[in-house]
Amino acid sequence: MSIIGMTTPVNPMKFSNLDALRQKTGLQLPASDWITVTQQMINDFAQATGDHQWIHVDEEKAAQYAPFGCTIAHGFLSVSLFSRLLNSMYQVEDLKLGINYGLNKVRFPAPVPVNSRVRLQAALLAADEYGDSGLKVSWECALEIEHHPKPACVGEWVVLLFE
Repeated sequence: MSIIGMTTPVNPMKFSNLDALRQKTGLQLPASDWITVTQQMINDFAQATGDHQWIHVDEEKAAQYAPFGCTIAHGFLSVSLFSRLLNSMYQVEDLKLGINYGLNKVRFPAPVPVNSRVRLQAALLAADEYGDSGLKVSWECALEIEHHPKPACVGEWVVLLFE
């Protein structure tokens, strides 16, 4: 399956089960593939969330008045890419279900100008047992912007994984 905006498919790091993942606390995953944040992605996000602020959706006004000379992605669009990209970076063979548990310490150090390429860097911070067959996993995430010194978004993403 092809995801629009992806260059080549990333080769996910594979784990046989949740215990194998848990034993890798501190592991830095290989970076995700780059994806391009298009105006269509930004417009679709605005439509889904109702956030139609001109800096995101009005290309003419942004070209004239925005400090970046173009539209920029919503901060929450940037953080929402954690899921898409992290899921392409690792695989647990016995995984039955993954659930978003929340985010800690999220910041947006730099805007993502339209048509920028971004990728995710992620490290496994913690993996603790959760219930009978689950694991609460904390990932340290940084969404990098190609050729930019600051990341677009940094944060700790917590997910529940079940076998």
